[in-house]
Amino acid sequence: MADAPPGVQGEGFFAGKLSDVVGLARANSLWPLPFATSCCGIEFMATMASHYDVARFGSERMSFSPRQADMLLVMGTIAKKMAPVLRQVYEQMAEPRWVISVGACACSGGIFDTYSVLQGIDKVIPVDVYVPGCPPRPEQILDGILQLQELVKNESVRRRSSPEYVELLASYNIK
Repeated sequence: MADAPPGVQGEGFFAGKLSDVVGLARANSLWPLPFATSCCGIEFMATMASHYDVARFGSERMSFSPRQADMLLVMGTIAKKMAPVLRQVYEQMAEPRWVISVGACACSGGIFDTYSVLQGIDKVIPVDVYVPGCPPRPEQILDGILQLQELVKNESVRRRSSPEYVELLASYNIK
């Protein structure tokens, strides 16, 4: 947060920018939507369990409805037939929305360099954070969530209506 300007200090006063407060609130209340298709989903289940407890970071409310989530976690192998479904789930999410690609298969197709496997989900939707590994450890998934929180915390409130963001979505043919 910013330091208080002179003359606005003391008990009962708080000085800061609205965008910083909004970023802090968004970063610490991300509602994840797990899109798990294989072994990375099992590691994510361990991340949600009591030993790692992702709830400490404000992501305790799992949302299995895209309209009530703002963080999409794509985990595991995504077949090319599944790509339109993944895109539809992404499009149903309300703005602002963020995506974490978890595991080698979601990031780059993993060991499955075949005709039927999508070679990275960034071919169909924009990705904010990549978590490598096969499968990634729960600590890595938590680190990916923390990296996304930093990104969200520092994001401008107006970024989603900027020409750059509109151009990014247009490059994926998303309106």
